[in-house]
Amino acid sequence: MRIAMLAPISWRTPPRHYGPWELVTSLLTEALVARDVEVTLFATLDSQTAGTLAGVCPAPYSEDPAIDAKVWEMLHVAHVFERAGEFDLIHNQADFVPLAFSRLVDTPVVTTIHGFSSERILPAFKTYEDRVHYVAISAADRHPDLRYAATIHHGIRLEDFPFDPIGSEDLLFFGRIHPDKGAAEAIAAARAAGRRLVMAGIVQDQRYHDEQVAPALDGRSVAYLGPVGGAARTNALGSAKALLHLINFDEPFGLSVVEALACGTPVIASRRGSMAELIEHGVTGFLVDSVDEAVAATRRIGEIDRAACRAAVAARFTVERMADRYLGLYRSILG
Repeated sequence: MRIAMLAPISWRTPPRHYGPWELVTSLLTEALVARDVEVTLFATLDSQTAGTLAGVCPAPYSEDPAIDAKVWEMLHVAHVFERAGEFDLIHNQADFVPLAFSRLVDTPVVTTIHGFSSERILPAFKTYEDRVHYVAISAADRHPDLRYAATIHHGIRLEDFPFDPIGSEDLLFFGRIHPDKGAAEAIAAARAAGRRLVMAGIVQDQRYHDEQVAPALDGRSVAYLGPVGGAARTNALGSAKALLHLINFDEPFGLSVVEALACGTPVIASRRGSMAELIEHGVTGFLVDSVDEAVAATRRIGEIDRAACRAAVAARFTVERMADRYLGLYRSILG
């Protein structure tokens, strides 16, 4: 089986710190290669893979201001489809632009929909639903107007996330500094609970950061680590009492939630989007509907068995499980 894996080019594959779509693309690619599947990863030229790397874009546009996103995305997608005849299947992880190329080739196309940035992009997916096999990343993110081939949850490499059976007394915010992710709500909840808050992630909305986050950063009650990768990432995720994920949007999946659970850190999350699929209320964390409920949940964190958090990920959210599900889909498509 010869697979063309089409990654986004916003970040390197795998990302250095932030880049959830690129991270999932990398995890799946490497797991398939380990299963002796012939995978060519189409990504930025600084990307890394055990498979075959192919690309035209020299660097990620979110990291190099000299890269024009629109120009290089078109060149990147065209490169894959111009080589479509070399592959049994194209797996698109790069949103809706590649759909427009799908009827120009005979090669089957799978598209993982990593979420909808807006209802306005729905017509692109609707137009090609008879040609492209869509995968939802959670039941919550399945759009009622679209036809899907499967729902496949993301998986992580459990061995990359050391288990911390104790944690600390600190609460953690881990994600984009953006209103969607509830950074201000995490600050408010931690303050009301009388606990220190550690924050990590890229600043995606500078004005929001300056107005809602920066005034609280004193290094004592609220500390900001910035974007973190590698050991700093897993240390932050594991050395917390709980992850505060008080989102203000319907999260399609939530990798940081699964990563925290893998380290043994329970999650207190807004009852929105996919959170009820990832968190078992009262077992691996708490689902809440307000900041006040989040504060109350922090007082119950001692009820959560950190080993149960890791066990839940081992049972449901491993890269092996994800790769097996995708391989099954590929085989069903190819007959």
